[in-house]
Amino acid sequence: MNKDSIKVGLAQISPVWLDKKNTISKIEDYINNAADQKCQLVVFGEALLPGYPFWVEFTEGAKFNAPIQKELFAYYMSQSIQPYSQDLDSIRKLSKDKKIAIVLGSIERAADRGGHSLYCSLLYINSAGEIQSVHRKLMPTYEERLVWSPGDGHGLRVHPLGPFTMGALNCWENWMPLPRATLYGLGEDLHVAVWPGSKRNTIDITRFIAQESRSYVISVSALMHKKNIGEDLPHAKLMLENCPDIMADGGSCLAAPDGTWIIEPVQNKEVLLTAEISHQHVKEERQNFDPSGHYSRPDVTELHVNRKRQNILKFEE
Repeated sequence: MNKDSIKVGLAQISPVWLDKKNTISKIEDYINNAADQKCQLVVFGEALLPGYPFWVEFTEGAKFNAPIQKELFAYYMSQSIQPYSQDLDSIRKLSKDKKIAIVLGSIERAADRGGHSLYCSLLYINSAGEIQSVHRKLMPTYEERLVWSPGDGHGLRVHPLGPFTMGALNCWENWMPLPRATLYGLGEDLHVAVWPGSKRNTIDITRFIAQESRSYVISVSALMHKKNIGEDLPHAKLMLENCPDIMADGGSCLAAPDGTWIIEPVQNKEVLLTAEISHQHVKEERQNFDPSGHYSRPDVTELHVNRKRQNILKFEE
């Protein structure tokens, strides 16, 4: 592989749903697999660790002050992570040992917001095992708002990865023009989009962002089938009675900077998809359109971005 290219891995897997310990073990298996295949980056789906809150839709999640929802939220909290605690030590060590970068969707119990509210957070761990950013999803979608808190702009950042500049967004954040524009303005030419899973989410927007940005776009989804609901989970019987056989069917895919498919959406299969991508293709496509470069007009339109980490406390001593 030449210095102008990298190999990327798309880990389309189901979590061991709402089980932090065993989901981490499964993630580590796929990190090892990706490293064995000489990938420099491996990407996992949205909220994979420890899983997406599918129960909300099947247990009257909008019913106010419901004991069932309180119990499930508390259980979810117990399985969430704090990125800078020991929760991710084994993943970070593996990243360093294998010299592979990781994008991982997680549920964060934010220590700097009291430690009891949950955020859908996208982590970037570099190949030295260092957490480089924790991006809290700006706006949870629909029923997600009953479980997840709104994030902030602190994680709107890009990172060097070989010849590329990589950025990432959660799920429907990818439909938000201004967060996309923020990453473009920071020089992004490899865009990562993570999803809870479903081809209907990835099939159109993956190619659209590639064409809009003239960048590679990696979309990685998780999987979730009825069989993934463990019978020992709180209110498992109720969930199993009301859920369909398939809640998330995958749809992971990879588009080139001209919008053509490198990997078309893959459904209903746990798999590590790999591909080699060349920065030369980015440079070629930027010749006639560069959204933050020669085709921008900062004298006419510009974007203000607040990247402060939001907190209710400010101490003066």
